[in-house]
Amino acid sequence: MDASEVNNVPLWPLLVYGAIVLSLVGAILGISYVLGQRGKGRAMTEPYEGGIVSEGSARIRFSSQFYMVAMLFVIFDVETVFILSWAIAFRELGWYGYAGVAVFMVMLVVVLVYEWRMGALDFGPDGKKILAAYKRMQKPAV
Repeated sequence: MDASEVNNVPLWPLLVYGAIVLSLVGAILGISYVLGQRGKGRAMTEPYEGGIVSEGSARIRFSSQFYMVAMLFVIFDVETVFILSWAIAFRELGWYGYAGVAVFMVMLVVVLVYEWRMGALDFGPDGKKILAAYKRMQKPAV
């Protein structure tokens, strides 16, 4: 295929498709405007309304553990994508691919151990503290 054949591609199918899409969008918006409800309740003027009168403030502080869980999820989700991609192309990658995934997995294990030692995976109360408090309660008072 030379340059003259590339320039002779008809554009009318693209224009017809665009016209159909725009007319469909216009029809959907028009029908929803005509048939839609127009309530004037108190909650309708508030941001993020859902028909429910909001209570309290939307400014809630989240624990840093929430963000740690989110980051760990993203890290291990990306890890899964890389390992699955390697598994699919295992035969084509050969020993170089195996070595690369092995190094990748060793690094992830090192990071996981580091996070565990730093307490990033401790979400609940410390079990040792609970056990010590229980033992103090069990001691008979002299």
